Amino acid sequence: MDACLTVEREVDKVKSKFDSYSANFNKQVEEQLKQLVELKKRISEGEENEVNSVHKTDLKLLTLKISECIGKLAVDHRDLHSTVSKVGKSIDRNFGHDFDSTYKEEFFSGPSKEHLLNEVILQHLYRQGQLDISEALAQESGIHEYKSQKEPFIQINNILQALKARDLEPALTWAEQNREALNLNGKNVLCFEERGRTTVQQKSTLELRLHKLKFIKLLSEGDRMKAILYARKNFPRFVQGEEKEIQSLMAALMYSGPELATSPYAHLLDPNHWVEIEDMFLRDSCALLGLSVESPLGVAVEAGCLTLPALLNFKHVMTDRKEGTSDKLMTTLVDVWNGRDELPIEIDLPNQMRFHSVFACPILRQQVSDGNPPMRLICGHVISKDALSKLSSSHSKLKCPYCPVEQNPAEAKKIVF
Repeated sequence: MDACLTVEREVDKVKSKFDSYSANFNKQVEEQLKQLVELKKRISEGEENEVNSVHKTDLKLLTLKISECIGKLAVDHRDLHSTVSKVGKSIDRNFGHDFDSTYKEEFFSGPSKEHLLNEVILQHLYRQGQLDISEALAQESGIHEYKSQKEPFIQINNILQALKARDLEPALTWAEQNREALNLNGKNVLCFEERGRTTVQQKSTLELRLHKLKFIKLLSEGDRMKAILYARKNFPRFVQGEEKEIQSLMAALMYSGPELATSPYAHLLDPNHWVEIEDMFLRDSCALLGLSVESPLGVAVEAGCLTLPALLNFKHVMTDRKEGTSDKLMTTLVDVWNGRDELPIEIDLPNQMRFHSVFACPILRQQVSDGNPPMRLICGHVISKDALSKLSSSHSKLKCPYCPVEQNPAEAKKIVF
């Protein structure tokens, strides 16, 4: 991002200088043309249209002014060209990296991997509603697009577009059709009394939030009776567990039309409610499809952008042999860089990009992997397989490094997070 901002600043300088140069150029040309026209007019108004000595002097002075003006414009143009060249240098300085050195070609080589990568791109395009681009990519890459894969994303995008246009009907229809599945995945736990016993029920609040927006929309339009009829039809099924919410909405009936904006219930008109319902619908619809809210491709690209600077810096450490760097150290760095199971350095990604538990061996200070899994000792402490092998390499018995319990290394069990 810093690199982009640096280049953007250089581009802004070019735009500013170009606008200034363009305005000055037009001004100078117009002035010189105006003086030429005036001189031509004076000559034509003279006797027999003859050029006298005065006209020759004026023409000579005007020629000198034009030459001087052209010289100044040429200097300004060279200055503009210099500023433009700085943009290219800034791009080379900030983006001229060997990105190919930061990944292994075999990760994406082979028909099966290429096919999988194209499918991930297609799914991202479906999510964004870019169906024309997805069809073109599918044709060029030889992937058959299944209608069942596209339809859910088409429906989701259509409903989101309707919500942006403040049209709740498509979303309400979808919520009613998927009510049972939404409640199974709902995170709202409601407790209420039924026949003298406390009942706990898991529900989704999406459908109620949609009906609430529809009710408020009718009320803000001044149609109080229509809002009452709508509430009688749709709110009864949500009363259990949501009594306070329904009571608050019913109390808002005292105000309608412009009065609602200045009433104690003015917060119901907050535009953020529409933004929140879009996010809630997207989250719940993706959950029903078994998908994450964020596009996997988008998350991968963002994580890559955060990771690349650190990898490129590490690459420079390996390739730029500074004074005092031994051949042994360089060989070690290259071996780490070529490791297949993990990156050569730790990358600190934000919490929203962490999807798996991470365990680092407390003995070797290394993150575990498929080839070096975590092992649970009989005393309950966990170390990596490599650490277990090193601690028990010359002994039949192993003493836990954290407690005095002795045990057989074969009794350690592999654990999976």
